[in-house]
Amino acid sequence: MLSRVADSLYWMSRYLERAEHTARLLDLNLNLTLDQSSQVAELRWRQVMSSLRSVEPDVSPCDAYCLTDHLTFNTDNKDSLVSCVTAARENARQARELISSEMWEQLNQLYLKVRQARIEGIYAQPYEFYRPVKEGSYLFQGITDSTMAHGEGWYFIQLGRYIERASATATLLDVNLRALLDGAGQSAGEQDYISWVALLKSCASFEAYCQTYTADLRPAQIAELLLLNPELPRSVRFAAERIETSLQAVARLTSARQNGRAAGRAERLAGRLRATLDYSQVDEIMADNVHNYLENIQRQCAQIHLVVHQQYIAYSVEAALAH
Repeated sequence: MLSRVADSLYWMSRYLERAEHTARLLDLNLNLTLDQSSQVAELRWRQVMSSLRSVEPDVSPCDAYCLTDHLTFNTDNKDSLVSCVTAARENARQARELISSEMWEQLNQLYLKVRQARIEGIYAQPYEFYRPVKEGSYLFQGITDSTMAHGEGWYFIQLGRYIERASATATLLDVNLRALLDGAGQSAGEQDYISWVALLKSCASFEAYCQTYTADLRPAQIAELLLLNPELPRSVRFAAERIETSLQAVARLTSARQNGRAAGRAERLAGRLRATLDYSQVDEIMADNVHNYLENIQRQCAQIHLVVHQQYIAYSVEAALAH
């Protein structure tokens, strides 16, 4: 596979995952705003901006309407929902020969929907806009798994999705736990119950939490579910396993073409990330420093991304000839 095609598939998947994550956070936060005071709502918007690693637009006043527009429709913001879907479509176009017609059609439909919408039309009924965006992303994933050969290109798509998901979930947890754990060791009943529910729903995991732990919300159990649960698709550990599996598959396929190749740094870093999560205990994480732990997860994700780029995308001619 050409390195530029692998890069396009990887970024197509990352951008689409980022758009879905943004849609979920905005949909949830706009609904919560209806039940919160202006002071609490302002705090939640700051958390949303930090969770999405976004900077507030330089306008005054910058209220909820302004922030929603900035995070959804502002094409000058490269991480806005519309910018992400547009970038995903452009990367898909550059890899058109490898993706299926059904994938291309689904992504085009999502692109046209978000490009035609305007803040004036969605602000009063955000659910009617953000739900199809989320569902469009889920449908694209299902179509990809059902219609694309599970070869090297498919594994680069999986790799992009799960690196983005692991990093985004770790960032979301870091921001929210720092805001909510000002009284460490307390149960969620003594905190803002709505905020704990919102954190779980931000990861589409509220029902999974209730099935696993019952509806008694406790910070340690919430952190354990979203960080260390090996079965929850939104957990960091689940994503880390998929990252490692994808990189091992890419290495195996590359090795088959190159008559054997030693495991690269990207696979080793992915193994280290998975081991970090496999052998962690939530009580130790919470007792030590959860912020440092989550920052370390984010750094490891960034390292894997960088090394994947060096190893498979922007490798030198000398490195290619060496194999």
